[in-house]
Amino acid sequence: MRRTSFAGSECPIAGSLELVGEWWSMLILRDAFDGHTRFDAFQRNLGIAPTMLTRRLRALVSAGLLAKRQYQDRPPRHEYVLTDLGRDFRPVILALYAWGDRHLTSAGRNRVLINRATGAEITPVLVDSSTGRPVAELDAVFTAGPGTWEPA
Repeated sequence: MRRTSFAGSECPIAGSLELVGEWWSMLILRDAFDGHTRFDAFQRNLGIAPTMLTRRLRALVSAGLLAKRQYQDRPPRHEYVLTDLGRDFRPVILALYAWGDRHLTSAGRNRVLINRATGAEITPVLVDSSTGRPVAELDAVFTAGPGTWEPA
């Protein structure tokens, strides 16, 4: 995998975007979190062209976010399941959902996020793990990390 650099050091945002790809990939991952694993289910749910879906699934498998597993021999059929790396992407999808729901949707939303156990609607919030405070409330900035090389 190619590493993306910004100002001489790796940029986690650029590297993440490079790994995930474009918006179809995020929608495929969203559907995988909802339990879809098969090509036909992704295609039906997303309305994506088969050639595009094939390319995006191949890229997500290559990136290590999904694993391809055969579930039928004749004819050979495969399913696509989330890997640990893919499951770790869930908070990103939830954060995008929360932002888009707040700023881009109207009252007639066609998707809501619910707790499977209770059926109650969920509003995701990103929090700082050390303080428990919502990140939006913190005065946070990006700065050079310990891996940054400084010229002498």
